[in-house]
Amino acid sequence: MKINIVNQSKHPLPVYETVASAGMDIRANIDNSIILKPLERALIPTGLYIELPVGYEAQIRPRSGLAAKKGVTVLNTPGTIDADYRGEIKVILVNLSNEEFIVEDGERVAQMIISQHSKAELVEVKELSVTERGAGGFGHTGTK
Repeated sequence: MKINIVNQSKHPLPVYETVASAGMDIRANIDNSIILKPLERALIPTGLYIELPVGYEAQIRPRSGLAAKKGVTVLNTPGTIDADYRGEIKVILVNLSNEEFIVEDGERVAQMIISQHSKAELVEVKELSVTERGAGGFGHTGTK
């Protein structure tokens, strides 16, 4: 699948790092470093603009290494970019660690996954069908 993209950043286009990667790393496109204090969040520009076909979305997700090693993640994960959005892709980063984190220009801050989706037609009814599980949720089957 080909996706139209405008790159107004100082960095190369996002790429899949391995042949089996689901996501492409996207980079911060900033003039000055951004310091994220503990529990602080910031909107990080990427300089990227995409044109997705109807029926597709781009999901912005955390990078596992950044989350595990630094405690920095994407706040609204996954962030959704709709097919009709033409603005700049920006990433809401949050620092969940106890230490400051410095976002540098060109740093890989998130990953972008292109995903097909379906539109549902909601049908209002008075009751739902019965299942064995029923309304059980939130760990009702146990932890082990």
